[in-house]
Amino acid sequence: MDQKEQLQKALETLHHFIMDLCEKAGKEPAYGEDLWERVQKSNGCLRELAYFHDYGGIYGQYKVAGYSLTDVLVWQVDHFKAYMDRHEEMNRYRTERLFLESLDVLLKMEVDPAPFAEKMQGETGTDYLGKY
Repeated sequence: MDQKEQLQKALETLHHFIMDLCEKAGKEPAYGEDLWERVQKSNGCLRELAYFHDYGGIYGQYKVAGYSLTDVLVWQVDHFKAYMDRHEEMNRYRTERLFLESLDVLLKMEVDPAPFAEKMQGETGTDYLGKY
């Protein structure tokens, strides 16, 4: 198998993986296809997805406007704290959903980071230099 075929096989594997994550997260297939189309166009997000596939964890090396996938994930968890206490909304146990939504936000930040950066700085309970 040559390099081009290996790359195509790897992309097919990641496509199936993201669709499986969407199913586990209760997302519609159309959401997964849209997300996949955008991920393919982002080398950074593609690496984050590949790392999550290979190791089951967050790589967190790719940054948009100074924010990594880890930063977005922490904000997502903080943002949904009110729902985490509800039995029917057990987001803390829905790793797939949190990962997909964080990846989606990072992709949207590539287009326009300002609204998300503003929300992350204003909605988090964490104190950091320049917050106030």
